[in-house]
Amino acid sequence: MTKKNHDADVAFIQALAELLRENDLTELQVKRDYGADDSLNVRVSRHLQQAQPVVSQIAAPAPAAAAPEASAPAASAPGGEDPANHPGAVTSPMVGTVYMQAEPGAPAFISVGASVDEGDTLLIVEAMKTMNHIPAPRAGTVKRIIVEDGAAVEFGTPLVILE
Repeated sequence: MTKKNHDADVAFIQALAELLRENDLTELQVKRDYGADDSLNVRVSRHLQQAQPVVSQIAAPAPAAAAPEASAPAASAPGGEDPANHPGAVTSPMVGTVYMQAEPGAPAFISVGASVDEGDTLLIVEAMKTMNHIPAPRAGTVKRIIVEDGAAVEFGTPLVILE
């Protein structure tokens, strides 16, 4: 590749990044063919910080015996950490809809506590009428399923925690 092509490619990638920002997109992928044996395949993506909704509830005081049960769900998200930062997080490679089983009524691919081997299907992300099987990147145990069946996900959304 010549220096001229390199400079043109850098300018092209910068233009794609600007297009991504101007149109508030999260991902863009383009392939340029220069000839039979020369091409450029570029994927530009960014992580958007999503505003967390603030929920206010006014409730009657709970009896003292019920207080420990009320705090149990908070324990399932240790320290309020973002699941995307977990080293065992499996994230969505695309925008789409999550399905936990191959078809309605079929058993789910995974459950919390299940052991998986590398390459096993964890779930499906449907994008543009195409069912994309999301494989386990490594063998491990499913510690947490973050998404629900039928949920919409974006690129990079954490789906499952494997340890």
